[in-house]
Formats: sequence, structure tokens, C-alpha cells
Amino acid sequence: MSISQRPTYFYRAMTATDVPAAHALSVQLKWPHRLEDWAMLQRVAQGFVVEDQGRLIGTAFTCAQGNYATIGLVIVDDKYQGQGIGRKLMELAIEACGSRTAILNATLAGAPLYASQGFVDFGHIQQHQGHAQVPAPQELAAGESCRVLGEADRAELIELANAGSGLERTVVLNDLFDVVEHSVGIERDGHLCAFALLRPFGRGRCIGPVIAQNLEQARHLIAVLLAEVPDAFVRIDIPSNSGLAPWLEEVGLKQVDTVAQMARGTPPQATGAVRQFAPVTQAIG
Repeated sequence: MSISQRPTYFYRAMTATDVPAAHALSVQLKWPHRLEDWAMLQRVAQGFVVEDQGRLIGTAFTCAQGNYATIGLVIVDDKYQGQGIGRKLMELAIEACGSRTAILNATLAGAPLYASQGFVDFGHIQQHQGHAQVPAPQELAAGESCRVLGEADRAELIELANAGSGLERTVVLNDLFDVVEHSVGIERDGHLCAFALLRPFGRGRCIGPVIAQNLEQARHLIAVLLAEVPDAFVRIDIPSNSGLAPWLEEVGLKQVDTVAQMARGTPPQATGAVRQFAPVTQAIG
């Protein structure tokens, strides 16, 4: 095909009306995202789409979170691979980051593209899922107690989420609270020191984020949430260095995939006494 005959694709901002067509692209890839999962990301992030004669053939998102921005759901229809469309979508997503440091979770197929655009590995995320055998909760330290969280806990919960992830989570979590089915936290001396959320996602339920001071707290919170949905298909994504993987395997949440954490600059760091044992999603971090 000569240069004059090459098709002209139309790149633009995503709107809410694009969500069904975008969801259909992920279905083609056999990704588990529901229509509602796409709608959530469209609300909290800046999305981009590319069209061929009015047909949506690619997507990308940039979700600003303080000094960082997460890039996710970079998809190009299989029929349009190899034409530079993914690279152009990434350029738009990176441009939308502005002065923020861009971070993402890269599949094996996507990693070379991101590396060519200046992204460097800084860790890995493991995807675990299945029907869990509900474990007994890990015993908590003296003076700690676990309880159900409510609306009055939101400000303290967001503060912990920000500290554990190194990201500014207010917008993301305020949207997420509307769909959370169960939220539990660990309290010490009248203050929240760890929490975990469970919500519908993909093929069943998702646990995340999980923010805790140590592995024992994280295991306790996850066990409590698993007991709330004993028959459900559950997914949880964890940093490979979290220490949770052997225990998750024991309770039936098997590792099914691994993606690379990549940053275009210095990656986010946890602050204070907590760290993130499970992200919100791979797309949001």
C-alpha cells in the first residue's frame, strides 16, 4: 500500500458512550473486565480512543494520582496490529501525564513497546484467583482488633491508601466506595492502621486495595473478606515481594499471570509504617 493509500485513523478523547465498544475490545482479548469496570475507569481517568471510519479500534487511559499517573488498558484490535497505533495511543497517554511520573503494569507482549518509550522495570505484580478455601484469620498482635469500616472511616482509609501506595487515591477511592461490598480494617489505640476492600470485578469479586503494616495484618484482612464470599470466584493482585503468594496458593488462589511494574522515572514509594499488599487494579495501580 502506498503512503497516499494508507488509512487515516482518528484519535480522540474517550467519552462514556464509548464504554460498550471499548469493553468489547477487551472481551476479544478474553480479559475479564465487566462493562462496569470500564465505566469506573472512564469516570476517574482520562481515556483515549482511536477509530477507523467510526469504528473504535483502540483504547488507552491515564489516571492522574498526585505526582504520578498510571497508564492502563492500552488495547489495539487484533486486525490493526503492527501499524503503530499502540505507540500513538501511548504517546497520547504519556502526554496526558504532564509533569507527573508515568507508571504502568506491562504484559509480556506490551513490555518492549513501553521500554522503547523510556519505561524501566521496578517490580512485578502477580495475579492470583480461584475459589478459596476460607482460612482462619491470622492472629493479630496484642492491642489490635479487626472491625467493619463505615463512611466515618473514609478520610482515615484514604490517608492510609495514599501512604501505602505513594499515590494520591482520593478520587479513585471515592468512586470505588459506591461499589464496595465489604470493607474491613484493623484498629490500634483508636486509630486505623490497616484495611482491605472487596467489590465485584471481572468474573466474580476482587480484593484490593490491601494496605497494612505487615504480612500478618494483610493475611488477617484477606481471610476475613474471603469468609464473606465463601462460594465466590475471587481475584487478588499482589506485588511479587509482598510475601503473600505461598499463603494464597495454600488457600486456593492460584497464580495465573505476572506483569512487570514499569516507571518512566522514579517509581512511587510507600511512606510511614504501611505498604500496599494489593493494588486497586492493574490498570490503576
